[in-house]
Amino acid sequence: MAPVRDLYEILGVERGASGEDIKKAYRGLARELHPDVNADPAAETRFKEIVGAYEILSDPQKRQQYDAYGQGGGPAGFPFNDIQDIFDMFFGGQGFAGAGGVGTRRRGPRRTRTQRGEDLFIATALTFEEAAFGVQRELQVDRLTACESCMGVGAEPGTAPVACRTCGGAGETQQVRRSIFGTLMTAAPCQVCEGTGQEILDRCKTCGGDGRLVGKEAITVDLPAGVADGMELRVTGSGHAGRAGGPQGDLYVGIRVEPSEAFERHGQDLASILDISMTQAALGADLQIDTLDGPEHVKIEPGTESGTTLRIRGKGVPNLNRRGRGDLFVTVHVRVPADLSKVERKLLEQLAEIREERSSKKDPARAPLRRPES
Repeated sequence: MAPVRDLYEILGVERGASGEDIKKAYRGLARELHPDVNADPAAETRFKEIVGAYEILSDPQKRQQYDAYGQGGGPAGFPFNDIQDIFDMFFGGQGFAGAGGVGTRRRGPRRTRTQRGEDLFIATALTFEEAAFGVQRELQVDRLTACESCMGVGAEPGTAPVACRTCGGAGETQQVRRSIFGTLMTAAPCQVCEGTGQEILDRCKTCGGDGRLVGKEAITVDLPAGVADGMELRVTGSGHAGRAGGPQGDLYVGIRVEPSEAFERHGQDLASILDISMTQAALGADLQIDTLDGPEHVKIEPGTESGTTLRIRGKGVPNLNRRGRGDLFVTVHVRVPADLSKVERKLLEQLAEIREERSSKKDPARAPLRRPES
């Protein structure tokens, strides 16, 4: 058997260290390893060790007992399997408590058969418009519901759970060990009743004693206006039924939104591209475009350049769970025809001559550059 780690070694002090040296070493290690300042799980384990070691070595009587019997595993016949065995012998199997209230092996409250149901997750797909304005959706969910035969108790109708015959209803079993310091008693959750203290002798034949059955159920969910792709909506109390009358879990609905052919979403704002001809850009035009709310009139000013952005207020996506809506930003894209007819080409040549923009390779027109706008 490997030797158990020495308490003096845990604190990093010599065996003959004074009480002040032990206190100083403990404080230094506690500041370094305390869970409030060190998130490493290994640091928490080390912190518990130094707290236990300090509580023994800082007490003159306990230190004297440890020096006599604790080091190296104790006298023959009383070997220590780990550091916790040493702590148990000094603290009666109830663990120890030190700075910050950190301890180990304290007896917790007895478990109960009543447990909250597990949560459920289901994904649903929405159109772009459904996500924008909200929709009511009926979802088919496979979930555990309370058994109607035993009303979720798990016992055959006419019977009820009884006190566990193994632990006597305590929820834990105890073991007695002899040591050089006397009798050591340890406790562990009862494996028969899983720490609940109750045992079902006659299990329900319908659910096999679980108290729940799997079934498909239709759940109506109101998906609010403004939801976006990737969001999760929690429907409280629509998950699995709880055990032994416990509360139901929750249902989480994952939102998947189909993309739109006309709009791109940026938060609550929408962006789109409007293609216009070069004559509409030059002369101006009154156009009708489609929005989420239906047709909308826009005015193209004469001389509009490609890349100009028009802002249509209040035609974006409604704000989720609050008033107001985003805006629609329409970027103008001027299309230049590449398949001109003879008549169209002749008219454009005439326009170029009028504007003195006609040129050739022999007589190229001057085209000055300008710096991009930031």
